[in-house]
Amino acid sequence: MSARGDGSTDPGILSPEMRALLDAVAAETGPVPDGTLLPPAEGRALAARTNARWNVDLPPMAAVTNARVPANPALGSAEVPLLIITPPDAGAGTILYVHGGGFAFCSPQTHERCARVLALEAGMTVVLPDYRLAPEHPYPAGLLDVVATFRALAAGTVASVAPAPLLVSGDSAGANLALAAMLHEEREGRPLPDGGLLFYGNYTADLSGEAYVRFAEGPGLTTARMGRYWSWYAGGRALNGDPLACPLDAGDAALGALPPLYLMAAGVDPLFGDTARLAARLAALGRDDRFDIVPGVVHGFLQYTRDLAAARVALAAAGRAARGFFA
Repeated sequence: MSARGDGSTDPGILSPEMRALLDAVAAETGPVPDGTLLPPAEGRALAARTNARWNVDLPPMAAVTNARVPANPALGSAEVPLLIITPPDAGAGTILYVHGGGFAFCSPQTHERCARVLALEAGMTVVLPDYRLAPEHPYPAGLLDVVATFRALAAGTVASVAPAPLLVSGDSAGANLALAAMLHEEREGRPLPDGGLLFYGNYTADLSGEAYVRFAEGPGLTTARMGRYWSWYAGGRALNGDPLACPLDAGDAALGALPPLYLMAAGVDPLFGDTARLAARLAALGRDDRFDIVPGVVHGFLQYTRDLAAARVALAAAGRAARGFFA
């Protein structure tokens, strides 16, 4: 495992670039309500508006199309709309990218610029599923939609998308769903993807770790907001102990059977410890997964590719990791 940064500074201290961007946005927008304290539909609308700021000047693609994965009653999945992004000169490989948003907010459209930059850096088609959201659709609804999408891509039933090689990726709650989908298929004895790209994921409902305390009030994501997201996702149930909801609860055999992974954590993030704990468990199993820490940036920073050089550098590293899975 490896971490980016020279180690001379605390990765949990905001970088000048990150601080300047946060200050500029605050001056531009003024106070923004906490979406988790609003009715879900209003919180979703707020997330769409705030993310629209980052989804401008979209990098040109060779093709941007839509498709659907049919509902699978046996699995329990619903029909899943897909956004398919193909970069110029795309090579072999497809990335199934699961957007974040606390299991409750956001969409393929809120993450489109991030996905386009990743597509360019990896040289691969990126597919974003519009999975069901909590609290209207609590666990495991969204997970089953992601599993159904993965199976459709692997089977080659999504038009214009090659079935292999295939990676699974996601950020924040999307990284949870991406990892949980791999654990689901491993449990079922089904084929796994060729690799995974997991960005600042939340992998446990236990919010008592050091990073949750240190960055409880942000900036950006707060521990209280994360707790409300988990409450919506859980739908009144206790999810700790279920590895398909909390992947850090997976056993060593299940984690050891996963395909190669690329893990990325943001330095200023309540979820930092989730990725660090996952990386440590994988390393203890003798695996050689790469773990990058991006110092001085907040949770969700990959959304800021237009304005934040650190986001562009980080996605370039992820693109290299994606290509490396096939080397």
